[in-house]
Amino acid sequence: MTTELSGVRRAPSMAAVAEAAGVSMQTVSRVARGFDNVSPDTRDRVQRAMDELGYRPNRAARALRSGRFRTIGVIMFTLASFGNMRTLEAIADAAGAADFTITLLPMASRTEEGVRSAFSRLHEQAVDGVVIIIESHIIDTAEVALPDGVPMVVVDSTGTTQHPSIDTDQAEGARLATQHLLDLGHDTVWHVAGPVSSYSAARRLAAWQDTLERAGRVVPPVFHGGWTTSHGYEAGLAIAARPDITAVFAANDQTALGVLRAAHESGRDVPGSLSVVGFDDSPEADSFWPPLTTVHQSFDEVGRRAVRNLLGQIEGNPEPASTVADLVPTRLVVRASTAVPPAG
Repeated sequence: MTTELSGVRRAPSMAAVAEAAGVSMQTVSRVARGFDNVSPDTRDRVQRAMDELGYRPNRAARALRSGRFRTIGVIMFTLASFGNMRTLEAIADAAGAADFTITLLPMASRTEEGVRSAFSRLHEQAVDGVVIIIESHIIDTAEVALPDGVPMVVVDSTGTTQHPSIDTDQAEGARLATQHLLDLGHDTVWHVAGPVSSYSAARRLAAWQDTLERAGRVVPPVFHGGWTTSHGYEAGLAIAARPDITAVFAANDQTALGVLRAAHESGRDVPGSLSVVGFDDSPEADSFWPPLTTVHQSFDEVGRRAVRNLLGQIEGNPEPASTVADLVPTRLVVRASTAVPPAG
């Protein structure tokens, strides 16, 4: 049980757990660290003793002994986007499975100062490595001092960073979406793009344009904006007023949802008069009306690969160095929002 001295409540020690369970302190340490070289009966006995005494392994003490904090830092611009939240969740799950915790370091602003502030706070954090989730070109121009010797993985970058980079194959997804609409018989495909500051939006736009050019089709003007339904709705109103526009590739599912709303309100039938494709395959995409044809990207796999790469660096077994990003494949999910163009 816990002891009290001069009114200060003292946490139970590993020795107290070992005595209560009738095992050595080394065995308690093995159970606390999740090692599998302990029999199930012994593990249960030690765990019961820990629970009864209220013992919690001291991560700081473990760090002093091992030289590691078993903590991963995550730097990101925003928690608002679907992709960031899913990626962060996957990173947390993969880290937890390896007995690591995560420390979130959100950026205060999408500016060079915001980038520098986040990286400067890294020096104050007890982390073994860092995953950086970047959505803006600002990282290319910011004068950032990266902590020396800290293992690092970048998610959603230009691929030109000196650190390992993990990302969805944005270009492949955009090609699949655009080619699907062309294969249905549409003369060309219009694009409602994401923010100009976004790496992924830029890749999707470039691949959309390249696919049209390779097919010898007209490349229409781009509707620039953000990732939101309101942006999609605004662009959708302009699209709905143009009966010559029969196919739209939206930069993400939320933008596509805004386009669908504008089409419905304007009397444009989807997919009879207008075909719409999104990007992400968000959980709600199959409940849009009509259910949305979209590009599936695996945020879970991006997060898992990022943690696997980072843990390899931390353990001294890094994956082979490469200047090319590790790209997670995409796939097209065809639902009811696309069809052959109207006759005439």
